[in-house]
Amino acid sequence: MIAQACAAPSRRPERLNDLTIIMGEWSMSEPVMGVVVGRPPALRTFALLATALSLLGVVTLSTPVLAAATAADSVYSIESPKAAKSLMLDVVHAGKRLVAVGDRGHILYSDDQGQTWVQAKVPTRQLLTAVYFVDDKRGWAVGHDAQVLASSDGGATWTRQFRDLKREAPLLDVWFKDTQTGYAVGAYGALLETSDGGQHWEDVSDRLDNEDQFHLNAIAQVKDSGLFIVGEQGSMFRSADDGQTWERLEGPYEGSLFGVIGTGQPATLLVYGLRGNLYRSTDFGSTWEQVELNAARGALEFGLSGATLLDDGSLVIVGNGGSVIRSTDHGQTFSVFNRADRISLSAVTAAGNGDLILAGQGGVRVSAATGAELGQ
Repeated sequence: MIAQACAAPSRRPERLNDLTIIMGEWSMSEPVMGVVVGRPPALRTFALLATALSLLGVVTLSTPVLAAATAADSVYSIESPKAAKSLMLDVVHAGKRLVAVGDRGHILYSDDQGQTWVQAKVPTRQLLTAVYFVDDKRGWAVGHDAQVLASSDGGATWTRQFRDLKREAPLLDVWFKDTQTGYAVGAYGALLETSDGGQHWEDVSDRLDNEDQFHLNAIAQVKDSGLFIVGEQGSMFRSADDGQTWERLEGPYEGSLFGVIGTGQPATLLVYGLRGNLYRSTDFGSTWEQVELNAARGALEFGLSGATLLDDGSLVIVGNGGSVIRSTDHGQTFSVFNRADRISLSAVTAAGNGDLILAGQGGVRVSAATGAELGQ
């Protein structure tokens, strides 16, 4: 995930400073958290998230949430021919259609495998961090201002279901079981639940043993097992009952975890984060093995930020420095490819014809199955 810069400091500065993008140049250090946020004069700074922090102050997450967004208070994203080249943080399928979300409230969709993109009508200009579709029509997107947007036409138009400006914190990921039941996770340990398709959202953060309010960066389903959440300082939570109760786990890594994905095998999942750290579990997170990632010049040290499970069972994970890694054995081993342009990537999905769609710095683009430019 990538977050917009914010001039105000976090209330937890001791855990900032993992990764910063300034004018396309990346620098990395690693205390344990996911972002450094700042705005030098005349520069727009972005930070690769796993902990998003355009966070301005103390946030309380104990109050129940009821969605009360209306069209009257909407400011729509500005239509731009350059939208497809702007910062995009997530890309998914809505049936055969591709849908991508990112900076300034931009949502794009493509019906020709990513060759051309159409900008959707979206009632926000805030950064959108994640998107999820349960079928070819119904989907949800989340982002800054704790916003939840919904679409019932495959991503062509969107309405705002929920926004909470008082949180001053973003939502970072969203997942739906079906058209009614879903969860959103975010900064300061936010866990929101809906049971009516997003018409109302309830704050259920207290279901997690997360006293320090570590930022929650990603949520995913694991086959035949349940839901899994990862976040700041290697925090991990699992639920075997569709999110009603959660167990905190002792993970294998103390740095930020940016993502989690089920491999398609029962109880098997991967978690990934800073400095190329990638771990695999075959027992729903009870035990872990590190997956070694070796590039041409040694061990991969770029942060990993987004993943997809392809129809053929292959797994693809992308990250900083143009890293595209692929597994054909359910995540036991990976081949590593680093793009020549070294662009920072935040999400990946299949194009539908064997190619990949990459999202991140510089927008959305089509690549070969390896992550290389087409024709290379």
